[in-house]
Formats: sequence, structure tokens, C-alpha cells
Amino acid sequence: MPRPARLLPAAAPLLLALAGAAGAQAPRPLAPAPPRAAGPAAPDPAFEAARAAFEARPEAERRAVQDALVWAGDYNSVTSGTFGRRTFEAIGSWQSRNGAPPSGILDDRTRASLLAAGEGARRAARFTVAPDPATGLALGVPERLLQKRSRLPNGTRWQSGDGRVTLDTKGYALGEADLDALFERAAAAAPDRTVTYKLKRPDFIVTTGETPAGKFYIRYAAGPAGIRGFSLAYDKAAAREVDRLVIAIANSFVPFPGEAAAAAPGPPPRPPGPPAAPAPAPAALVATGWVVAPRRVVTALAGLGSCAAPQVAGSPARVLRRDAGSGLALLETERPVGSSPAPPPLATGQPGAGDGVVTLAAGPDGGALAAPGEIGPGGGVLAPLQPGAAGAPVLDRAGRLVGLVARLPAQPRLVAGVMPPMTHPLTGAEAVRAFLGQDAAPVPAPAPASAAAPASAETPRSVGAVTGPLAGSVVPVRCGF
Repeated sequence: MPRPARLLPAAAPLLLALAGAAGAQAPRPLAPAPPRAAGPAAPDPAFEAARAAFEARPEAERRAVQDALVWAGDYNSVTSGTFGRRTFEAIGSWQSRNGAPPSGILDDRTRASLLAAGEGARRAARFTVAPDPATGLALGVPERLLQKRSRLPNGTRWQSGDGRVTLDTKGYALGEADLDALFERAAAAAPDRTVTYKLKRPDFIVTTGETPAGKFYIRYAAGPAGIRGFSLAYDKAAAREVDRLVIAIANSFVPFPGEAAAAAPGPPPRPPGPPAAPAPAPAALVATGWVVAPRRVVTALAGLGSCAAPQVAGSPARVLRRDAGSGLALLETERPVGSSPAPPPLATGQPGAGDGVVTLAAGPDGGALAAPGEIGPGGGVLAPLQPGAAGAPVLDRAGRLVGLVARLPAQPRLVAGVMPPMTHPLTGAEAVRAFLGQDAAPVPAPAPASAAAPASAETPRSVGAVTGPLAGSVVPVRCGF
């Protein structure tokens, strides 16, 4: 029995606000372009020069620059001190807004000006990073907004004067709480509570969502001393101000500051022997395959790139056909994989901007990831898709096939550790059906809309109802095993 799809964030709520926090612009929708085969990207001399200049500075200074860019409204990612495309673009944006050529390289004068602007914005918010005596974690608190402070069992509460914004910390000693149970509670959906994003790793969890009147952000981390975390809940009427602070708060979170594991005594060291052979690197998830017939899988050509030996759900595969025009590839596996239920019918007509859709992609650890989204202004799908979603089926909220994700950016951007919505080009459903031809179960043509009940008037189905029938037919496509 196929595992149920896991829910990823909707396109519009908290993560889109995060992408626009602190005045930063959310990623602009991209008009669909003809798919092209992936290959090594040509070196960008400007980017490489900026990287060299940035990485020549001490780590503390690199982090300070990124933090200042957050407060200036140009950077909406993690302040790790690592240089990437997002940092390069943020520095260029700051330079452009301040009358300097957008080179991505900060000279001493411009760097000082940026740091001063960031510090000014931080001071205006009275943003103070300090240990929380109740839990031991460290967190930044915008004290101009969160003026009221009180003690909670195992934590501390900060609250705005009008009560519309609440920041709670919580700490559990080792054995007092279970990270899995906290995740299940935080990620539980209810009629008046929608989970827009959930992420679980062995040592931390993140959940975001909405209620009819508010938004929330929950984060916990596990360590040798137990579990520590925080939650932020706020009225939607305050979102314009609070959304600007979420990135800074999330970036400031240190669950176990200054903690060092004590070195336990052990047996005396043995004489060195021959070096162990390195463990083979796991195969990279490059795309999602849609099982369209026994041992037949369609995927995005851009996801395969130059892969000579694709692997589908653990089975070696070969490329039967490629079509650069549609951007699709048909693979044949050595053994059956997934399931091939009756394909969904095609969507009636071309969906319009703002129409709700659901993308069903293969997860890196198996199963399927369901990402609610919508059609962007350029005709692509606006959704927070994870790496490996190229080739994923996109369905409308009536369960009809809209198309397949044509490609994803090579370097997805994280915002405060989570994936924001971006617009990705689509290969339309008619192109998919034409490409498959006789090599797959025929995709039903769209049924004519009834005059009494036109397609636009249909009641949208739930994400589970839309994706459930296809959850077992999406499989991971890997390369490099």
C-alpha cells in the first residue's frame, strides 16, 4: 500500500511573507522558457570574484554582513557566513539602492555603511539576543514590539502590549519530552488550523501554519541536555510588521549555547591501521518519475541532465526516448517500480493565474511530498518545491493533470531554514500526453464542461483526495550510484 503523501507548504501564507520579510522582494515569477538539457553552468566571473572577496574576511565579519543585509531588507536566508548566490544578489541589491555599482563586492566604506544601517534597524526594533534563564537557550527578542514578559512552566513568554503577538520559549530536560511527539502535535491539522510547512530532522523540527485570524512558527531542537525551542504566534493584522522579524528571530536561535560534550574516558588508542575505504556517496536525487506503465517512467529531461546511468526507486534504468521540445524523457526500469494506477484526466483548458494546484513529488527518503500551490502569472507553478521535484505531476484541485514540473533551479533558496514558494515552468498536460503516445496507459482527454456545472464551479477537493490515488506512482530518480 502506498504511503500517504506528506504535506508541504501552500504557496501564499507564512513562507511567502518570510520571503518578503524585512522589505526583501519575494522571488518574481518566471515566464516559462523552453526546457533545455542541464549541464555544467558556465563560470560567472563576477560571482567568483565576489565570493573570493567575501570568503577572505573572518567568519564573524561574514556573518555580520549577512545579518546587516537581513535588517536592511536585502537578504532572506540563513546567516551562516557561507557565500552563495543569495548573498551575492543581496549585496548587489544593497549597492544598487545606495548608488553603487552592483558588483557584489563590498569595499571598506560600503561595508561600514551597511553594518551601520543594519545596526540602526536592529536598535530601532530593540532586538536583543540573550540567554533565556528559564530554558538556557539563546534567542533574539524585538523588545520594542514584545514589551510584556512573564514566566511559563519550563519557559518564558514575551507578548506585545495589545496581546496580538506572542513569543514563547520552552525547554525540556533529557527524557521529559520526545521530539517525535512534539512534531506530531505541532504538525497536527484541524478544521481551524492549517499546517503550511513541516520539516523533521533527527535533531530539529520546524512547523509553520495559519489559523483563521493568525499565523504561527514553531521550532525545536534536541541535544544532550534535552529539547529546547520556541513558538511565535501573531494576529494576521500584525503580519506586516512581524513578518519582517521572523527571519531575524529564527537566525538568532541557539538551542544549546556554549555546550561542549565532555570527553568520556575510553580505551587506549590502537596503532593506526590501513585507512578505511570511504563509504560510497549516496546517489543524488535528481528528479521525480511518474510511473505511467509497468517499468515505464516519465520524468523531466532537465532533471536527468547528462546522467548516463539513472536509477529509479532502486532499479537501474535506461532512457528510451528524449524530447527536447517538450523537455521530457521516458525511462525503462529493469524491474517494476511504484504503481501505475489509471492516469488522471487532463485539466479542462489552460488554468489561469491564481488557480489552485497540488504538486506531487518524490521524497528523498521515499514516499511522496504534496505541495499545495497555484498557477503563477507566467503560467508556471508557484509552490515551495524541494530538490528533486523536476518531473513531478501537477494536478488541479479537481484531481486533473495540469502538467509536469519542467525544471527546478540548481540552487534552491532556504529562508530561515525552510523552502519558500518559487515559480517553476511547466510542461503542459497535452504535451505530456502527446509525448507518451503508445508507451503508456492513455491519459484521458478532458471531458467537456457541463453547462449546468462548469469546471470553474466545481468544489475544490482536499489535498489528500487529489493526491491519494497517485501517491504510489511517483518515484525518486537518482544518479551517481
